[in-house]
Amino acid sequence: MNETPALSCPQRTRPIARRSRTINLVWLAYSVFFFVEPAQRATLSAWGVTALMYAGFLALYLGLVYANDLRLRTALAVLLAILGIAYYPFNAGAGVVFIYVAAFIPVVTESMALCLALIAAAAATAALEGWVLGYSAWTWGIFAFFALPSGASNLFWIVRARNDARLNMAQEQIEHLAQVAERERIARDLHDVLGHTLSLIVLKSELAGKVLPGDPGRAQREIAEVEQTARRALAEVRETIGGYRSEGLAAELDRARRTLALAGVTLEHEAPLPRLAPLVESALSLVLRECVTNIVRHARAARCRLTIAAEPERTLFEITDDGRGGIEREGNGLRGMRERLATLGGRLAIDSDQGTRLRVEIPAPAALPQGSGA
Repeated sequence: MNETPALSCPQRTRPIARRSRTINLVWLAYSVFFFVEPAQRATLSAWGVTALMYAGFLALYLGLVYANDLRLRTALAVLLAILGIAYYPFNAGAGVVFIYVAAFIPVVTESMALCLALIAAAAATAALEGWVLGYSAWTWGIFAFFALPSGASNLFWIVRARNDARLNMAQEQIEHLAQVAERERIARDLHDVLGHTLSLIVLKSELAGKVLPGDPGRAQREIAEVEQTARRALAEVRETIGGYRSEGLAAELDRARRTLALAGVTLEHEAPLPRLAPLVESALSLVLRECVTNIVRHARAARCRLTIAAEPERTLFEITDDGRGGIEREGNGLRGMRERLATLGGRLAIDSDQGTRLRVEIPAPAALPQGSGA
């Protein structure tokens, strides 16, 4: 039974948690064990006690599924365990409660050791109490046995979800810090490039205005120098902007390396980045970002390798990883990647038989489709 109740996770993961809550309602089917013994006894008192206990079980179960507060979830899990222990002597089928308890344990603690110990304790309680009550080994053995994989499988998925949430937060923080650093760099560069020049233009313009009535010739010379200074400033600004464009892919590569390192993935890229046309560089930066996101979220890789080469007729981009591969269908990210590359006349090929190999080919700027240029 794979339970995945709501996690304490960032906003972007909450829609997944809401979908999991709906799936959790399906696992109520296992509670049919509650009604086996009352059906065999066929007495009003047995059905009355079962209805009362089942109402309590249902309230605790739904509370655990929909609760967001950790302390509340912990209290509900404890009450669910108490309900199972208390009702087990009156209904052998109530041992199924211990399976539910084991499945919910991973959502009340992030300690791996404590979680495993509590799951084992839930299984042991089902077995020990069933044995003491004189139930058959098949009865208490089934509940004890299935409590272990239910708790373990839920632990695996919840730990994975928590790690993905932390990784997403770390990636967002890296991107935010990179943007802040880039803004600060732009501010410094613009101050260095334009600060002195604009101050000089202001001073010369003021001087030209002062000497204009008495010395028109000098005023004309000052205005000519203002024009030259302004032209130099314009050229410097263009060079600075060109520098920003040329560093786009390099900045994205650094960000990719840091993001993959957080996920435990080693990025190999030895050759220096080639000089690319701004449109090609922008497209490949976005492709690299999408590839890194897919590797982090889905690949389960330990190592990936990136190759970028600029040839006379084309630019080649290739990234491979040693992950699980097996891409059966393309999501929105890959479709968007294809559409973006198509505007440049580029092609994308994916091989995911062993790991994943993504290859992009973009024709040289001279061969780009009309209308795609800057």
